[in-house]
Amino acid sequence: MQVRCAKIRAVKAAEVRLVIDHVSKLYGARQVLHNIVAELTTGDVLLVTGHNGVGKSTLLRLLAGLQRPSSGTIRYVAAGCEWEPAEAQPLIGMIGPDIQLYRELTAQEHMAFVADVRGIRCDAASQRQALARVGLEQRADEYVARFSSGMVQRLRYALALLHQPPVLLLDEPTTNLDATGVAMVERVVAEQRACGITVIATNDPRDRAFGDFVLPLGEV
Repeated sequence: MQVRCAKIRAVKAAEVRLVIDHVSKLYGARQVLHNIVAELTTGDVLLVTGHNGVGKSTLLRLLAGLQRPSSGTIRYVAAGCEWEPAEAQPLIGMIGPDIQLYRELTAQEHMAFVADVRGIRCDAASQRQALARVGLEQRADEYVARFSSGMVQRLRYALALLHQPPVLLLDEPTTNLDATGVAMVERVVAEQRACGITVIATNDPRDRAFGDFVLPLGEV
């Protein structure tokens, strides 16, 4: 496992594949996802659509390794190896409205904290560069408690992108963002095409322009 871990941390712009093989998810007797099949490779952007409650966020949590499917398999293929999502954390960056931040930390302190937790080699200059990428360069030393909801969402992007993940999972990516924030998301998704896969869970019509393929959930 140590050898596999070392190799997975080295995966950056190398081609990566995501294989979702007949995945279902049940919560007790209630089936949220049924027999989902998809395969993506570097450069692909998948839109997961459907009304609230059909399992969009659940699917992203499965892809991130935060939950396990009730049946079927999910695997990431890169650098000549295969990993289950729980093993593939170094490959994955995730953004979602339920990802909480620490109000008592500054944006810069958040970047340093996440870099330390994830074992990312990232000095202060690189952290500030990541903040500049999402338009927060002038707010690096400001406490998150003072951030607007849109600024919090921008900081989520900076944190998720800090380790340059080959797999980017976006749950409701334009939540709380104004027009300039939406343009930032469009830029991030375009840049991600060069280095990996993007999966977007959304029911916002604005987000439809980001994707190549649509996986509609909840449709008969």
